[in-house]
Amino acid sequence: MVEVLRQAGVERVYGVVGDSLNPVVDAIRRADGIDWVHVRNEEAGAFAAAADAELTGRLAVCAGSCGPGNTHLVQGLYDAQRSGLPVLALASHIPSAQIGTGFFQETHPERVFVDCSAWCEMVSTPAQLPRLLRVAVQHALGARGVSTLVFPGDVAALPAANPTGTGSFLTEQAVAAPPWSQVQALAERLNAAERVTLFCGAGVREAHTGVMELAGRVLAPVGHSLRGKEWIQFDNPYDVGMSGLLGYGSCHQALHEADLVVLLGTDFPYDAFLPGANTVQVDHDATRLGRRTPLELAVHGDVAATLRAVLPLVEQKTDRGHLDGLLSRHYKALEGVVGAYTRKIEKHVPIHPEYVASVLDELAADDAVFTVDTGMNNVWAARYLTPNGRRRVIGSFLHGSMANALPHAIGAQLAEPGRQVISMSGDGGLGMLLGELLTVAKYGLPVKVVVFNNGALGMIKLEMLVSGYPEAEIDNGDVDYAALARAIGIEATRVTDPTKVREVLAEALERPGPVLVDVVTDPNALSIPPHITAAQLKGFALAAGRTVLSGGVGRMIDLARSNLRNIPRP
Repeated sequence: MVEVLRQAGVERVYGVVGDSLNPVVDAIRRADGIDWVHVRNEEAGAFAAAADAELTGRLAVCAGSCGPGNTHLVQGLYDAQRSGLPVLALASHIPSAQIGTGFFQETHPERVFVDCSAWCEMVSTPAQLPRLLRVAVQHALGARGVSTLVFPGDVAALPAANPTGTGSFLTEQAVAAPPWSQVQALAERLNAAERVTLFCGAGVREAHTGVMELAGRVLAPVGHSLRGKEWIQFDNPYDVGMSGLLGYGSCHQALHEADLVVLLGTDFPYDAFLPGANTVQVDHDATRLGRRTPLELAVHGDVAATLRAVLPLVEQKTDRGHLDGLLSRHYKALEGVVGAYTRKIEKHVPIHPEYVASVLDELAADDAVFTVDTGMNNVWAARYLTPNGRRRVIGSFLHGSMANALPHAIGAQLAEPGRQVISMSGDGGLGMLLGELLTVAKYGLPVKVVVFNNGALGMIKLEMLVSGYPEAEIDNGDVDYAALARAIGIEATRVTDPTKVREVLAEALERPGPVLVDVVTDPNALSIPPHITAAQLKGFALAAGRTVLSGGVGRMIDLARSNLRNIPRP
């Protein structure tokens, strides 16, 4: 088993040891070039493997022992599966002779993991290996998802029945080129439309140049989803921000005022924010086409390949009214709210979380990896982290699990040990998997953990407000996470004075080894999307007392201001 993992390029297995896993752990101990990473919860191991796979593009592995050991993996595996990441889960089982008897810790992992896996099978005899493991690895790499290999502990301890041999794995996939008829149909619609808007997701990762060329050809504003932000917002003179629950700027208007919306590499789930008409979608996965909104045209192809094919057929437009109007509105939208986190920040206590995120963005390395907790930290990351084509932002953006940031940071740091890794943790998320600070300390990982500590479940508070419910049971308490970190040997500072934020963050980022900065932030700093319904407004009116609703967007206003300069003057 371990030889096959090494042939697949695996360098680490994340997990917690246990009796049914002991044969595997011992084999790793005896092998060269592969290590066991001892996390404190198997859920964290699965999240760490997901981040490892996301940064490297290679297979990453996590493991859990029988019963509760491997069922803990489920949360992180759902996250990896929905994000399309090649992760292999090794789920050991109770002794084979006891299966079906209600034995101690008995579950049925071959059933439990089916929904969060692209492939899930159980090894019953040594004769099935190494072939079944090779099948598992290739499914994870080929389907870009989770493979789960289940095996009873006693079977894992038996000698292999077949020679391991050698064999390569497919690691580079073919690029899907669209049918010519779809290319022609796309060109016809682009040429016929007067007002085109492009909306980009993570599928534009290799297509930045093509998207910019198309936007310039059809004079289209370019919006993005949260997962698309890091790949399309930089060096983009057509940027109009983001749509969705965390959105900002004029992206929502750009989508609804266009007579042709082109969805590029996005499976944007919030259909209420889409116009529901006049839409074309381009995606390499045909199963995603049209599942969010009705389509005039579905184009099956890689985004970059599709743009290369269609651009020679696209005519240059000359009317800049749609684009320039939205660029101006985008700038005004940002300018009107940017003061929310800059005005009198030195006197605002508790500290504006927007200000913390803004300073962190300025101080972080140009190739930093940010891991972001679900909740309000998603908002601050979406609005204040500035992409440049080298930075990465990793989060549970599709599964939406709490507590992902710290374990994601562990996997990211082990995968890229020389890179700056910053965990933007909420106090709710950090508290849920607090034990992973012990993992950081054990391995001396130079992760910088910035805790946005508002003492509450901030996003849940917002959800209650918009639904008209008074907030209830969201209080996390006044916890000094810096003191907890110091108790386990991690350098840590607690910040309550806004004038100290820049100094403390700068020192933390420069210091070698792990550092935690616990920033006490304003629990009333919430955020609303750029477009809300009357029902949501009514909810705020019913439930909101003294609530700060801010939509500042950090240095993105500088980009908007720069883009305004590109508008031709009469």
